[in-house]
Amino acid sequence: MQSLQAKASEWSGVASADAFAIDENNLFQKLGLQTFINLSTNFYNRVYDDEEEWFRSIFGSSKKEDAIQNQYEFFVQRMGGPSLYSQRRGHPALIARHRPFPVTHQAAERWLHHMQQALDSTPDIDADSKVKMMNFFRHTAFFLVAGDELRKNQNQQIPCKHATASSH
Repeated sequence: MQSLQAKASEWSGVASADAFAIDENNLFQKLGLQTFINLSTNFYNRVYDDEEEWFRSIFGSSKKEDAIQNQYEFFVQRMGGPSLYSQRRGHPALIARHRPFPVTHQAAERWLHHMQQALDSTPDIDADSKVKMMNFFRHTAFFLVAGDELRKNQNQQIPCKHATASSH
């Protein structure tokens, strides 16, 4: 069975080395807290205003302010800053935290569309950082899709031993 990271690389088109190039430099030190707050605010403003109801509904159980805070705290922590997210919410456990949501290929692409727009319209992020961040986001989005598909496959019913072919 292919690992989730390998599946994420295959589906995202982003090699693991490129996805984790964010670890080569401390992007938090380079960009600062306010940049991550601005990026997450910009992103969620787009998400909550999305014209597609199916996509907006994914976020319907979350307050926008909470979603913004969760995201920027995770980004800060993952990109070299203090562990704000873990201090408040515990281990990120991305697959488990996204389990209640339909993490499909279509949803990942829509999420990435909004993130690319948010990156492009957040002026304090330089071009090199944008590329590194987008590679990480793209790979991670498809890592979550792979995790969701693995969970669905594990939850499929196993045929019972004593059933006949006609009873299924």
